[in-house]
Amino acid sequence: MKRTVNFDAPGTYHLYYGDELGRPSTLLTFFPWPGTPSGRLGSGLTTATAFSVPPESMGWWQRHLTAHGVAVEGPVSRDGEEVMTVRDPDGLVVDIVAAPGDHRSGWDGVSGIPDEHAVRGLHSVTMSERLPERTATLLTDLLGMRAAAEDGDRVRFAMGDGGAGTVVDVAADSRARGLQAAGTVHHIAFRAPDGATQLRWREELIEAGLQVTEVLDRQYFTSIYFREPGGVLLEIATDQPGFAVDEPLLQLGRALKLPPWLEPSRAQIEAALPPIRVPSDAQPPTTPPPDAA
Repeated sequence: MKRTVNFDAPGTYHLYYGDELGRPSTLLTFFPWPGTPSGRLGSGLTTATAFSVPPESMGWWQRHLTAHGVAVEGPVSRDGEEVMTVRDPDGLVVDIVAAPGDHRSGWDGVSGIPDEHAVRGLHSVTMSERLPERTATLLTDLLGMRAAAEDGDRVRFAMGDGGAGTVVDVAADSRARGLQAAGTVHHIAFRAPDGATQLRWREELIEAGLQVTEVLDRQYFTSIYFREPGGVLLEIATDQPGFAVDEPLLQLGRALKLPPWLEPSRAQIEAALPPIRVPSDAQPPTTPPPDAA
């Protein structure tokens, strides 16, 4: 739904995937660096990203993914919910969670996915930590989350009403420190409604002794970044100005969009990037290929 570049390294794309409007809590983004060595899951990393689907859709998703050659683990029961796990071709761990309380509407623009089974948005993320108590302190004492549930070596932290899209799971992990590279998560983004709120968060985090970046202009939002005690990179990003600031909503993701400060280098940037063809660029196949699942 947005095709741009990594503003800090414009030789690679920054591809945003989400619903038709790019609403917060639906977004997963990728930096595709061809030839990057594989990462290694372990402590100090975000080790799973979970999406929410209707409980009655779990069987459909299991059949759909299996039919497309995707290995499915589970479902298993976790925190009172059914969870299936898949991995993308680079090893990225993606959980599919049956979330009975998630009343968000699914996007009906995905070819081959019936509306009633569509993904509702992000459900949660899992951070693996050797010393989970320190991470728990940051989430509760600084970020205002609460411990909502415990399941074995996992503790669930929630904000707001604790529904899908407001949850962070912290898992105790005795493995060696993970290696961040291909197939791993770079950072987790939390949302702030506006710049003033973001600045207040920045001040509070700095007062607590954390190293926090300056406010960075990401064209569609502004961002600050900091690391929690275990090493996971966290972001607080604003809701505004949103993804329609430089192209119409119905055209999101169709063309390469650059921020004003990179626009003078468009020709060089485009020459360095590989072409992208998405299903809307051509007649989509009746049955999506395996990597479109």
